[in-house]
Amino acid sequence: MNAIEQQMLEQIADLHAVPSGAYNIRKDGQSVGRNSTAEIRIIPQEDCDGIAIHIAPNTKNQSVHIPVILAESGLQETVYNTFYIGENCDVVIVAGCGIHNDGSADSEHSGVHRFYVGKGARVRYVEKHYGEGSGTGSRIMNPATVVYLEKDAYMEMEMSQIRGVSSTNRTSEIHVGDHAEIVLTERLLTHGTQTAESRVDIFLDGEDASARILSRSVGQDESVQTFFPCMTGNQKCFGHVQCDSIIMGNAKISSIPAIRANCVDAQLIHEAAIGKIAGDQLLKLMTLGLTEEEAEEHILNGFLK
Repeated sequence: MNAIEQQMLEQIADLHAVPSGAYNIRKDGQSVGRNSTAEIRIIPQEDCDGIAIHIAPNTKNQSVHIPVILAESGLQETVYNTFYIGENCDVVIVAGCGIHNDGSADSEHSGVHRFYVGKGARVRYVEKHYGEGSGTGSRIMNPATVVYLEKDAYMEMEMSQIRGVSSTNRTSEIHVGDHAEIVLTERLLTHGTQTAESRVDIFLDGEDASARILSRSVGQDESVQTFFPCMTGNQKCFGHVQCDSIIMGNAKISSIPAIRANCVDAQLIHEAAIGKIAGDQLLKLMTLGLTEEEAEEHILNGFLK
């Protein structure tokens, strides 16, 4: 890969070289590197563009990387990836997409991910989106994620949009079984005239299922963001939705959390807050020698961590 593509890999997957273990690296619509292990098999989908990842039961302390890079201006693709995670696994999955667009045509990646998480399994899923390039063409990302958690399963999802994505329309649908738990953290930065919409639907279908949604976003310049997190409790369960946003410049942010209880023993909470950076925070950092711009950047970096 050239220097630009390597830099994008570092941004979206923290990769400085070909990873050890299982991986699939996709570039401009094609797989340019793939490796399976005894416990993690990666094979092409038979009926669509994408891959199936099979993780054997009881696989522990292993990871799989599946980053995507688009460097060809005007390329538009939809990719379907399916994860089959066996019982009692403990694994890390690192995904993400970077688009470099120096042309005038729009570049777009739509990734459709399905997760089937077996009983007692633990999964940490990290997904980062990043855009760059000097062209006038847009950098568009529309991820869709569907998750099914079986009994006693646990999944931690970290989904971030770092910078440079012209528009995104993200949907997440998660079904939580008996005694299972999902923790979803979404971090989003928009600037310029970028737009972002995120819809999260979590269904607490199992007894003593639990879920947490933490959304943190920063809207700068003329950008527009809209969030629709929804938690539905169908059994005795616990759910918490928290949306915090910092608004700057002439940005517009809408946060519309919803909770729905279909059982008398469902305990659901939602919170939402939108505000600007507090003046006393800026002043305190500026007294330590930072400029106003440096102080703002320091606060935003800490907020989005």
